[in-house]
Amino acid sequence: MDRYDQRARIKEQIDYSRLVHRYQREEVDSLVELITDTLASTAPYIRIGGSEIDLDTVKDRFSQLDGSHIEYVLDAMQNTTTKIQNIRAYLLTALYNAPVTIDPYYSAAVRHDFG
Repeated sequence: MDRYDQRARIKEQIDYSRLVHRYQREEVDSLVELITDTLASTAPYIRIGGSEIDLDTVKDRFSQLDGSHIEYVLDAMQNTTTKIQNIRAYLLTALYNAPVTIDPYYSAAVRHDFG
């Protein structure tokens, strides 16, 4: 699959048109490009959170991403007050971890709000 087709598939997967109504288009486009770059990579490993992770594992996790995961990452970015030294590495890690951290994050938020 070429990059154009890959990008189109990602946009469909994350419900791009809905996201650009809620967030700045440039922010959403940046994540789409980062996901596209990662899925198009030919490197055997991708550095995520300081660890070298097999490319197939990263591709599998990124294939799970949907619009709610992108919202989760963008909201986390908006709420971050610390200086991020390497934004690409930060976003790769956030995207990679989103499918496994989104539910506990929102559960903890609900417990905090209604606890």
